[in-house]
Parts: sequence; structure tokens; C-alpha cells
Amino acid sequence: MYPKEVLTKTKRGKVEVRVLVNKGEFIRYEYIDPETGERTQNKTKLILKTREGTEEYFLIPMKDGRILMLPTESKGKRKIWDSKKNKPIEF
Repeated sequence: MYPKEVLTKTKRGKVEVRVLVNKGEFIRYEYIDPETGERTQNKTKLILKTREGTEEYFLIPMKDGRILMLPTESKGKRKIWDSKKNKPIEF
């Protein structure tokens, strides 16, 4: 029923289908101290923007190298500093 290229196999050998949930744009940002330019927290914010709205997550690195992804309440549009363009952008 599904094309071969969308099938994948788990470590246990079970076949599964990769199914799209949604797609859109994303933005990822971190927090820095305005005086020193150094990171203030060891976490990153990920915002997914879809046709249906936005989803927000904190990405927190774990000691074992994995990343914990915690959903958080959407804060709506905000401005974020784009250091490559040297100006704020809205997302």
C-alpha cells in the first residue's frame, strides 16, 4: 500500500511508515548575556511554525549527549537578534 521509499525498519526489525505530521518553517535561538556575549543558559529554544500555528520547545542537553525536548507554552510573535544580519527579526 505504501511506496518502498517511505518504509523504515526499527532496530528490532519491525517495518514502519514515515508519515508527515506537518511542515513549515522553524527558528532556533539561544540566550546570551548582553554585556559579555556569552551564553547565559545551557538551553536552546526551538519554534516550529506551521499552517496551523506554532509549537515551541526548550532543547536541553543531557550529560549523556542526548537532548531533552520540553514543550512550552507559545508566546506568540517576538523579535530575535540576527547576528549575521546585525539586526532584529520577527518570528
